[in-house]
Amino acid sequence: MTRAELDKRPADVATMFDSIADRYDLANDVLSLGQDRLWRRATVRAVEAYSGELVLDLAAGTGTSSESFTGKGARVIACDFSQGMLRVGAERRGGASRRGVTFVAGDALALPFNDETFDAVTISFGLRNVHDVDQALRELHRVTKVGGRVVICEFSHIPFGALDKVYSTYLMGALPRVARLITSDSAAYEYLSESIIDWPDQPALAAHMQEAGWKRVAWRNLTFGVVALHRGFRAQ
Repeated sequence: MTRAELDKRPADVATMFDSIADRYDLANDVLSLGQDRLWRRATVRAVEAYSGELVLDLAAGTGTSSESFTGKGARVIACDFSQGMLRVGAERRGGASRRGVTFVAGDALALPFNDETFDAVTISFGLRNVHDVDQALRELHRVTKVGGRVVICEFSHIPFGALDKVYSTYLMGALPRVARLITSDSAAYEYLSESIIDWPDQPALAAHMQEAGWKRVAWRNLTFGVVALHRGFRAQ
């Protein structure tokens, strides 16, 4: 991302997410018209976590999707830099470690894990919010075992100009207004709208992943390209 795009981000993104933690999951359901649940299920299928594997769910927020990765017996580390999000997630699940999910505070730019720790790493709707996307991709690569995989679920761009323009109008106009009815911090959703519009398209994100060391990078569009799933593997 360009320096100008990064400068649009709030000085303390973690505080912004802390402020909306209590109603974050509800807001996502409403604003996406329930599509977020379909996107997260698609991410779980793409990660393909099995018994005995350890998965890093980065930018896990309240851990809404983290438990889904445990369905076939995998263990999950739900990591986020927002203490408020992690607190809400742990409270809802009765503790910092439950049902195969452990909540850990961490910075995507300097992950608190050893090299080659995880069989799979994934991040959903969080890569836009780090200050150095390339460093975050390198960190994910560092903590992944050789032969392991990454799955990124992120808002993207509809590959049809006219339709993408209509979608951008919704993001900048309707989304913050609807958010104002659900959460007290509609400014957070104004920022999120801008971050989605400024985000690289599917081929550009794939190029960033390849530069960070990921191999066999591919993507699949969801909901016409409103969201894209990118997947890659660590070869060495």
